[in-house]
Amino acid sequence: MKHLRESVYSLVVETATRLPDDVREALGHVRRAERHGTAVALALEAIVRNVDRACERCAPLCQDTGLPYFQVMLPPGVDPLLVSEAIGEAVAEATRQGKLRPNSVSSLTGRNSGDNRGPGTPLVHFEPCVSDELEIKLLLKGGGCENQGAQYSLPCELPGLGRAGRDLFGVHRCLLHAVHQAQGRGCSVGILGAVVGGDRATGYQVAKEQLFRRLDDVNEEPALAKLEEQVVADANRLGIGTMGFGGAVTLIGCKVTALNRLPACFFVTASYNCWALRRLGVVLDSATGAVRHWLYKAPGHPAPMTDRRELPRTGREIRLETPLTAEAVGKLRVGDVVLLSGVVHTGRDALHQHLLDHPSPVDLRGGAIYHCGPVMIREGEGWTVTAAGPTTSIREEPYQAEVIRRFGLRAVIGKGGMGPRTLAALEECGAVYLNAIGGAAQLYADCIEAVEGVDLLDLGVPEAMWHLRVKDFLTVVTMDAHGGSLHEDVEKASAVELRNLVRPVA
Repeated sequence: MKHLRESVYSLVVETATRLPDDVREALGHVRRAERHGTAVALALEAIVRNVDRACERCAPLCQDTGLPYFQVMLPPGVDPLLVSEAIGEAVAEATRQGKLRPNSVSSLTGRNSGDNRGPGTPLVHFEPCVSDELEIKLLLKGGGCENQGAQYSLPCELPGLGRAGRDLFGVHRCLLHAVHQAQGRGCSVGILGAVVGGDRATGYQVAKEQLFRRLDDVNEEPALAKLEEQVVADANRLGIGTMGFGGAVTLIGCKVTALNRLPACFFVTASYNCWALRRLGVVLDSATGAVRHWLYKAPGHPAPMTDRRELPRTGREIRLETPLTAEAVGKLRVGDVVLLSGVVHTGRDALHQHLLDHPSPVDLRGGAIYHCGPVMIREGEGWTVTAAGPTTSIREEPYQAEVIRRFGLRAVIGKGGMGPRTLAALEECGAVYLNAIGGAAQLYADCIEAVEGVDLLDLGVPEAMWHLRVKDFLTVVTMDAHGGSLHEDVEKASAVELRNLVRPVA
């Protein structure tokens, strides 16, 4: 198996940097379906350019390269320990090369292993097979969309929807509820993997495995094929849209399977994935480990999704520079497109917890905190950013209002919006929430002119406070200083549509 490690390394790099062909095609359809000149259209333009740049540069599509989940079809005579070792070494090397972000954190100490290895990471699931070929598939699923997974025990009462019973009508209600609760926090447009039945643990595993199915396949079970089609159609009537900005398309795929269950149990489990469905596979020679062929991608370099490298400008964009003034922020309204320049400071869960108990390492008055865990490579005495898109902001809701008040922030940058406490603090303090485009890690890396420093690096690269000088950093105002929230508006409107949609599966 002299080529095994090299082949697995290629799989990891390709999965992190190249979107599968079926997903690229689906995004093209979404782009054509949305109305030009809207925030949704702008987000999609950013997404397709990011897809092209990541592929061209062999750089991460999204800064959250997820938890590597490998599915291995193991032929007779192949040692699983040998395969596991090769996978671990390939993942560690990809992390060193900046193709993966170090995402493996101890649940007991909070320490980052630094190489994506540790108890439970990477995840490897083996299945025996009778083939003479070794098949390895990889799914890189980020935390933002992983947090939007859901499991239901039927019968149950769904808020605003009523009773979901033990039938396909009840399953349909649960899956629509799962899409609705995700809103833009999981980087819609999304893909849903789901399983009906099984036990709790198997439900989560098998639901995630449905994401390995191609978007254009058809379920062999007619009842499930019809359910999948209906869930996608109904989800796209909710009006959630790309990034939760509102729009015609919210879901580009729904893949459902069924497992037998105990008479007392009827679980429905949903695994939500963002538009950046990073899954590829390789079929290897079981004697040498060399690649025979790839899964989910055609040979050669894919054609660009757009022939224009730069985002189109309308002339209505508002250019601002940090430190921000109360007057400048006060003029912003929900829907404004802001091109931000100056210094921004990254901050995720660990930093926000730190700021509740300690002074800030830098003066944040008039400043902007960016919810981002970038992919960084050390070069000599400095650092280079290889990917820098936003993380899901709602995790910071317990901290954000107090951080805004205590440190004089004027802007919070992230994705998916925040809750009522943050909205109240924005209005009280004269600050604004700027929604960056989720997953557009290369687009935003290009906006970073310099890494001006880092604090709290002992928290790990993703959680450290990086000080980044940016230019024309693209954002959309989705929560303003006057109590306006696009996220609240879309969630309320989509809830009305959801109540109107639920109906029995014919």
